[in-house]
Amino acid sequence: MSIFSPQKEHKAWYMLLHALLAVLVLFLATFTVLTFKRTQRLGLADNPPRTIMISGSGKAVGIPDIATVNLGLITERRDVLSAQRENSEKMNQLLARLKDLQIPKDDIQTTQYQIYPRYDYTKGAGTIVGYTVSQSVSVKIRDLGKVSAVLAAAGEVGANQVSGVSFTLDDPEDLRQEARTKAIGNAKDKARDIARALGLKLGRIVSFNESSSLPFPPTPYARELGFGGGGDTVPPQIESGTVEVNADVSVTFELE
Repeated sequence: MSIFSPQKEHKAWYMLLHALLAVLVLFLATFTVLTFKRTQRLGLADNPPRTIMISGSGKAVGIPDIATVNLGLITERRDVLSAQRENSEKMNQLLARLKDLQIPKDDIQTTQYQIYPRYDYTKGAGTIVGYTVSQSVSVKIRDLGKVSAVLAAAGEVGANQVSGVSFTLDDPEDLRQEARTKAIGNAKDKARDIARALGLKLGRIVSFNESSSLPFPPTPYARELGFGGGGDTVPPQIESGTVEVNADVSVTFELE
């Protein structure tokens, strides 16, 4: 004869089923939380590396091999035709002198040509009293020994606007590379010192970013020669000096 009645047996199974359901719910809840956490860290390392970002700078100095100068003519006359004719005659003379100095045609570029009226406001209303013709060319000089001769020739033919003498490099890539190498070395030295102070070792490079500049300040030479021009012109002494290429880098290192 069984010691459990059918009613008690049914109650026992009912309680067991509830217990199993509770365990299952707990298991599913735990599994869901763990899955969510794994999803949140998908693609991430279990232990993110310690990193440090350091900036570095470097400078390289070189000798310029190209000079650029702006030469201009401003002519004022009572009528447009006269102003144009005189301005063109002087500009053609200037171009001929540049050709004599063996400046290639490809290195001479017209940068500005303007015609505008001149007004007289002494009697209130503006009255046109003449016209001004302005023309400028940019000249690239690859033989720096000819810079003074070009400036002198401009004065001799009557160019009355001479400005913007600047010196550059035809190919600055070697200087850029030198400046970049110095900047990276500067960043490594600073990162190594910081890591040592923290009791750590410098690891591999994680990321790198660079910016560079190539400043070419113009030589302080500018002249307004007057509308007459001509006459004997003393060639100015022009010094090319040096040019600098600056590089700035940002490097992220691992710390071990």
